Amino acid sequence: MGYEPQPDFGTPAACSEQSVTLTIDGRSVTVPAGTSVMRAAAECGGSIPSLCATDSLKAFGSCRMCLVEVEGMRGTPASCTTPVAPGMVVRTQSERLARLRRGVMELYISDHPLDCLTCSANNDCELQETAAEVGLRDVRYGYSGANHLGLPVDGSNPYFEFDPSKCIACSRCVRACDEVQGTFALTVAGRGFGSKVSAGQAADSFLSSECVSCGACVQACPTATLQEKAVKEFGLPERAVVTTCAYCGVGCTFRAEMKGQQLVCMVPWKDGKANRGHSCVKGRFAWGYAQHRDRIVKPMIRDSIEDPWREVSWDEALSFTASRLAAIKAESGPGALGGITSSRCTNEETYLVQKLVRSGFGSNNVDTCARVCHSPTGYGLSRTFGTSAGTQDFDSVMQADVIMVIGANPTDGHPVFASRLKRRLRQGARLIVIDPRRIDLVRSPHVQAEHHLALQPGTNVAVLTAMAHVIVTEGQADEQFIRQRCEWDAYEEWAHFVAEERHSPERLEAVTRVPAHDLRAAARLYATGGNGAIYYGLGVTEHSQGSSTVMAIANLAMVTGNVGRPGVGVNPLRGQNNVQGSCDMGSFPHELPGYRHISRAEVRSSFEAEWGVPLDPEPGLRINNMLDAALDGSFRAIYIQGEDILQSDPNTAHVAAGLKAMDCVIVHDLFLNETANYAHVFLPGSTFLEKDGTFTNAERRIQLVRKVMEPAGGLADWQVTQALARALGLDWNYHHPSQIMDEIARLTPTFTGVSHARLEEEGSLQWPVNDAAPHGTPVMHIDGFVRGKGRFIIADYVPTDEKTGPRYPLLLTTGRILSQYNVGAQTRRTANVVWHDEDLLEIHPADAENRGIKSGDWVRLASRTGETTLRAEVTDRVAPGVVYTTFHHPATQANVVTTEFSDWATNCPEYKVTAVQVLPSNGPSEWQESYASWSGKSRRVARAEK
Repeated sequence: MGYEPQPDFGTPAACSEQSVTLTIDGRSVTVPAGTSVMRAAAECGGSIPSLCATDSLKAFGSCRMCLVEVEGMRGTPASCTTPVAPGMVVRTQSERLARLRRGVMELYISDHPLDCLTCSANNDCELQETAAEVGLRDVRYGYSGANHLGLPVDGSNPYFEFDPSKCIACSRCVRACDEVQGTFALTVAGRGFGSKVSAGQAADSFLSSECVSCGACVQACPTATLQEKAVKEFGLPERAVVTTCAYCGVGCTFRAEMKGQQLVCMVPWKDGKANRGHSCVKGRFAWGYAQHRDRIVKPMIRDSIEDPWREVSWDEALSFTASRLAAIKAESGPGALGGITSSRCTNEETYLVQKLVRSGFGSNNVDTCARVCHSPTGYGLSRTFGTSAGTQDFDSVMQADVIMVIGANPTDGHPVFASRLKRRLRQGARLIVIDPRRIDLVRSPHVQAEHHLALQPGTNVAVLTAMAHVIVTEGQADEQFIRQRCEWDAYEEWAHFVAEERHSPERLEAVTRVPAHDLRAAARLYATGGNGAIYYGLGVTEHSQGSSTVMAIANLAMVTGNVGRPGVGVNPLRGQNNVQGSCDMGSFPHELPGYRHISRAEVRSSFEAEWGVPLDPEPGLRINNMLDAALDGSFRAIYIQGEDILQSDPNTAHVAAGLKAMDCVIVHDLFLNETANYAHVFLPGSTFLEKDGTFTNAERRIQLVRKVMEPAGGLADWQVTQALARALGLDWNYHHPSQIMDEIARLTPTFTGVSHARLEEEGSLQWPVNDAAPHGTPVMHIDGFVRGKGRFIIADYVPTDEKTGPRYPLLLTTGRILSQYNVGAQTRRTANVVWHDEDLLEIHPADAENRGIKSGDWVRLASRTGETTLRAEVTDRVAPGVVYTTFHHPATQANVVTTEFSDWATNCPEYKVTAVQVLPSNGPSEWQESYASWSGKSRRVARAEK
């Protein structure tokens, strides 16, 4: 693909079923009613000069460049703000218009630096292009007198700079921050000649302001006023490849703009159906890790984890690995081997890892990071609705009237979706937040939750049952929907259960700490406020009752009829880019691709015929079972692709002990992560920029990942797994990931109609894609649930076994922050550390005062399983008795303190409820000191012999 700018039609497309026909420059044009004259001209191949207009923002009409003449209309109206009308006759070119446009352009140029030849935006500047378009050849006004030239440049942001000398005060950046991102961080300060774009208060820079560095302002800027530093360093790109972001589960589509093998910038693709041309700081700017000096690009092996690493060839590394695995299998049987798939790798790569474990290792000991995040989603939604995924596409939120956010922090974890959610809230939708912490959505510019139910951590089921109690006892259930779409007997049993007085908000207030009147009001709003949509995150699933909470959410949606149409539904916000896909591809020990149980003979037979080997009908070990079995000596080898379980899984000391007990730990990753400290083999991984394949986002949208540069280690991840399979004697001969997807489609009913060729043609598809849904399924359960009738399942509140007491009086809950991602392996190797270079412990002022703690103090965070130290941040974001931290930095080892309590159905760890004590500290914990010493020793690499 060469380099062609994305087309810009000047103003947004109109959404109308009515058409209007008009004449523009002698051509008859038919467009939807409400379309601007500017857009109508662009759609028929014309061009009207403009500076303040762009099709991602509402028409503004300030630059006075897009003037046109309309028969029967006085003056020269701005085409961006003039809607088309039937029979309208428009002229976009005339001597009068040319004179007016040149006069306006002269004024702009008279107060603009004339450094075009050395400007980083040369040949990519709308001001430059428009000056040429209107035929400006000289400036009559000169450059003497007051001007805005020579103003200091704000280079505080690590990714872009602001040069006010080049600003033309078009307000596009301000409007992008308001309309697209919804942060309202920018403003135009002053009036008239003194007008200037300002980030926050007068003393603020872009870095110190409320700017979240999403890049919307940079993308909107028509000059070099807001310019990416990478563009200044590397120059303009020469080619562009459309691909899919490898951060969160939103699945944003980007144009990777390249110069040779150098990535210059990532520009959000306007046709991306998940992001609609928007981005966040991670996807837009935090791609530097792909070429970071810490990348391991040569395979390494060692006989013992006490030894230094030794760089070897691919052949030697694969031979070493295969011989170790074969020896362990011969000695201890296939049950001694297993693997972990990656939610950051492609569907094709994940499919190959589970295929390798089942057909090559001979066991079903395969699991994925979804075990520790959204496995309760799969269980709960499959039991109630019949499928293990969310119900809606992201566009659906724009038709919601009431939005309930439970245990999620979209502005930090899923910021691009959050921007769209905030836009809907500004349009009048009403918001309910259920979270122990005051997330940004509770109160931010032009957005305020109508109800914030700040529940006690661990009481999700109690809160949702109390809401159901209100809906049922006050007669707000949608009986018609329930009778038509759900199992009536199951509903009656459930309704009788939730109607019991013990489930009333008043009786449960002592448990949940949510005032009964607030809870009743929230329940009534959700039941009666129109289209009700529920969005939830890890604050729902990472509990001992995670599966119960998911089923309680599904019950609420069914009892109110909020399933099966746009604007409603149950929507899990997936944390990683392909966590949905890793589950779809059969990464759980009891399920083959498509969520079909391994014990079903008719399912196994199709895979056995395709793979040419018999499969074990018994489910294998989960991650936690593998670690337990390693300690008793029955599990000896593991292949881990793209996951850092030592940092991400609970009770770090237990994970380390399990890994240390194994005879062969194979880590396949980009960097020497924390898990690699206990590895015997390191196989270099490839970034999303270095491979082809597909990701599946949180809305079940399958999108292509396209290679934009060659793998730094020589092989893409799917090629590494295939090479290992061949070293083990398997006859795999894939030449491209498209062949792997073809195999997936043959074996997986929900993917029958998916192929790379279709994705190239259509852009994306939302599964199921099959004969019943040949064009995909944006909204599920429209005419009926996948399981036939929706099933209400009683979810009784059971208090967690993790309880506070005199020794551990506080409750710790964990989460993420905007600038960092998961365990931080990628984002810590970018300039994002300027915003978050360490994990902090949020503590309420009352709890801090009782302990003599101030913001910035080092504190000891201790639980029954371990302790760590980190700095405190005193804030009322958390309630008294609750503390909060992130887990992005290995120096903190936050999961040293989390316990092994887990969800009753799926073993998803209970990260969100840990009883802790917080006290002042003078230094690192014993674990931190010992681990730092071991980590330094384990990362040694022996010098190659000359």
